[in-house]
Amino acid sequence: MKIYATRVPTALRQIVTDLLVVAWVYASIRISMWVYDLIEKLAVPGQKLEGAGTGIADNLSDVSGKVGRIPAVGNDLTRPFESAANAARSLSDAGQSQQDVVADLAWALSLALLVFPLGLVLFLWLPLRIRWMRRAGAAAALRRAPAGRDLLALRALANQPLRKLTRIDPDVAEAWRRGDDDVVDALASLELRALGLR
Repeated sequence: MKIYATRVPTALRQIVTDLLVVAWVYASIRISMWVYDLIEKLAVPGQKLEGAGTGIADNLSDVSGKVGRIPAVGNDLTRPFESAANAARSLSDAGQSQQDVVADLAWALSLALLVFPLGLVLFLWLPLRIRWMRRAGAAAALRRAPAGRDLLALRALANQPLRKLTRIDPDVAEAWRRGDDDVVDALASLELRALGLR
């Protein structure tokens, strides 16, 4: 399997395209991470709310415990403190819920930003690149085979534009049928050149 063409213009184009694809993927990942970090900053109020709610709840629970030790009236006095501590815990839970929602949103948007660019790479560029590698590898192997030159010439007759074929010979199909070595070599070279091979 060939990875790059042997002809300089095609190989250069492939290398530049591959580098652009790598840069595209890297930039997409970096932008996605930046968006994630940016959205995660929205969780700061939720963290502060959770911290404040937890702190208030702990302090009210401590006060409730101390007030509960007062003889005769301690149990009656603890109820408002326990109710306030439960309310503070609800505040803390709301802060945690807000952080969870922000984290889910950050993940969802970051992944959504990655789907399109990575989808283009995986479903457009990569299949085309692999197809070229297979075709170029098969053509390179054919070039060395005894009847490979004839097969490449036949493929050129089937695939190459007519204007290129008629430049080789005005009656190129007849020359190929006759087995004209110069025409067969020119057709095989034309097919190899189209793939970026020598």
